[in-house]
Amino acid sequence: MLVDTSSEDQPLKGIVRAAQFANMLVSPRRGEVLTAETFYSRLTRGDRTDAITIWDMATLQPKGEIVLPGGKRQQSVTYPQLFQFTNADKWALVANFTPAQSVSVVDLDSRKVLAEVDLPGCAQVYPTGERGFSSFCADGSILSVTLGADGQAVSSRTLEKVQDIDNQPLFSTPAWVGRTAWFVSYRGQIKAFDFSGDVARALGGSFNVGTADGGAPEWRPGGWQVIAADGAGKLFVLMSPNGREGSHKDGGTEVWVVDTASKARVARIPLRAVASAIALTRESKPQLVVARGDGVIDIHDAATGSFVRSLGTAGGANPILITAP
Repeated sequence: MLVDTSSEDQPLKGIVRAAQFANMLVSPRRGEVLTAETFYSRLTRGDRTDAITIWDMATLQPKGEIVLPGGKRQQSVTYPQLFQFTNADKWALVANFTPAQSVSVVDLDSRKVLAEVDLPGCAQVYPTGERGFSSFCADGSILSVTLGADGQAVSSRTLEKVQDIDNQPLFSTPAWVGRTAWFVSYRGQIKAFDFSGDVARALGGSFNVGTADGGAPEWRPGGWQVIAADGAGKLFVLMSPNGREGSHKDGGTEVWVVDTASKARVARIPLRAVASAIALTRESKPQLVVARGDGVIDIHDAATGSFVRSLGTAGGANPILITAP
């Protein structure tokens, strides 16, 4: 769904009809929307075709496709880190799962697959350096892969113990500020990584979003897309008062605002209903976009937290991912 967050009477501007378990990328640089998707000849069965479909951003009409061989594309709920750009939006990275894990490197200009990089025990794709990516691994490490001009892997490096999988596992979708990605853990720990170089670098000074009364049993981050950044040192985290083991996807009722300089919570924004995802628009005065569990999209003023307007169900029946180009 293409939605205008400032429109009071007609927020829905268009639709891109992606197929099963689709992932989406938006590139203002290319003037394109891309969807990585899977088709079956009998809708839910039959011959399988994985493809990247290229859509014109102005008309939302398809303008081409790239067929992905092997039936390998990972089919799971829409996580943005399964489909990413690298090499200045010239290439796309597609996560595969057979259940062996790998990443396909796709040239979007020549419309062909350049390479497949094996990722045993590692998942998610974070663009790294000029041409490359990083992935978190099951043992708590992070693997960084550098790609050559032909798309083939030329080097890799593993950094051990960058996250505590047992006690502070990180939500896989971060808030990006330039090439810095801010992650939050299931228990509210904030941790940043610098992906500007060829190798991912964990930044020091991790901290917690804080605590508050009224939690049963405690406040924890909850939802599908739970953290956003305003680019000026503030992080917004979707929080649930019913935080417990296994509650990390349940959604939240407040957004807590954290200052990265002071490492302290500076505001709490109450929401009008349980929400599953949040994002900030890229404006001089950002708006906080809240995707509620009932399908309604609410807009709040990011600076004050005050409710601005509701867009109704402009995001479809169950919005769990918001992209603000």
